[in-house]
Parts: sequence; C-alpha cells; structure tokens
Amino acid sequence: MPHTREPTTKRVTSAARTSPVAAPEPQPRGVRRKQETRTRLLDAALRLMAKKGMEGVTINEITEAADVGFGSFYNHFESKEAIYAALIDRVFEDYADMLDLIAGDLSDPAEVIAVAVRHTLSRARREPMWGHFLIREGFSARVLGHGLGQRLLRDTQRGVAGRRFFVADPFIGFLSLKGTLLAAIAVELHFAAPMGGMLEELGVNGEHFAERTASAVLQMLGLERVEADNVARRSLPGMQRKSKDRRPPLRAPKAAPASRRRQKVQSGGF
Repeated sequence: MPHTREPTTKRVTSAARTSPVAAPEPQPRGVRRKQETRTRLLDAALRLMAKKGMEGVTINEITEAADVGFGSFYNHFESKEAIYAALIDRVFEDYADMLDLIAGDLSDPAEVIAVAVRHTLSRARREPMWGHFLIREGFSARVLGHGLGQRLLRDTQRGVAGRRFFVADPFIGFLSLKGTLLAAIAVELHFAAPMGGMLEELGVNGEHFAERTASAVLQMLGLERVEADNVARRSLPGMQRKSKDRRPPLRAPKAAPASRRRQKVQSGGF
C-alpha cells in the first residue's frame, strides 16, 4: 500500500499574522516650518481681528504679532482679505463641520440645536479670542450665510418642516436664535474673565448657563419649558471623540528673544 504523506500545514507565527503598519514619513523640515508660520499668522490675525475687525488691522500688525517677516506673509496669503477668508473658514466653516459630525447620530432637530448651543458656549469659554471673533463677525453679511449660521438656519428650517418647531417665520426664528447665542457668548466671556464677579453682584448666576441658554432658545422655537429643559440637559456628544479639528486652543504668544527679533527679515523665508 503506497504511503500517503499527510498534508503539511504552514505554521503561522503571530508576527506573520500581524503585518506591521508603516509609520508615516515625517514631513520635511521646510514643510513643517511653512505650516508653523501659516498657523502663527492665522493665530495673530484672529487675535487682532477679534478686537478691531478686518478693516482695523494691517498686514504689518499681523506679521509683527506673529513675529514673522513682512514679506513672508505673501508666501501664504495674497492679501489681508485672503487671510480673513481663511479665518472665516477656520472659525465658522470648520467648526460647523465639527458640529455636523458630532450631531450626526441625532434625529431630533431640537437636540441638534441644543448641542450646537452648548458646544459653542463651551468653546467660547475655553478659547475667548475665538468667542470674541464669533461675536464681532456673527452678523456680518460676509458670514451670515456660511458655516455656523448656515447650519443653524438649516436646522431651524428642518425643525419647522418636521413640525418640531413652531414659529411663524423660520428665518426670523433663526435670527432670534443666533442673536441669543451671540449675546450668551458675550455673557459667557464675562463669566470667564476676572470681572465675572460683577455679574454675580448683579444677581446673574452662571451655573448651567449653556443648558439654560439652550432651553431658552428651544422655547423661542416653540417647545414647552419642561420639554425644552429636558432636551437641553441630555447627555452631550463629545467634541474630542469625534472632532476632526485637532487644533489646540489659542494662547497668548511668547515674546521672541531680542536676538531673534533683530534677525527677522522683511521679505522671503517662510
């Protein structure tokens, strides 16, 4: 009887089962420097424009605040209007995209609005310059139909169409919502500032301020108070878990060493 060989099975080691994932190639130093310079210019523009608006800021002020050579500005932006447009994308469009992402699993328009209000107030407290810019530009004709404003109008219209909200005019309802939100951001910034105690002396209580604001907005859109309170206090989807924006909050810039300031060129470079 012929001998039949047992089929051999190839032993698979754990190393073979788990193919290593190649680490991403580090970016060239020049690319990193360009990105860092662009970020510094945007951060400086945000700080300045939050206080004085686009018209009140010069390119020279931006480059000085960013500690970047004047000519280097044009390696990243064609004009002051161009850096302002980039800021609008960063403050309004990117943030609205994040809100869409974290509220993507929510089906109740009222909860979507409440989540937007609460996250916006929370971020304004964490990043005051972001909040100041939002207040200054929130009703600007340049941004009213973009980013956060566009999403709030869309969600208001959806709620009215689905008979979740009851307002005679969806656009006026949206304006009331946005006006309340911007006013609440201003108050939130006062609570976060050293002078926040002045509000408490006037009898203004900052406890659960974001939830109270969300409830007030929902009541303006037609919900009864008890239901609005319940929706405003639901568990809040986390920004950190789903956010695409890994940009750190703005901090006051560190003063550059005198030697570095003397070496700063007026054109070229990064």
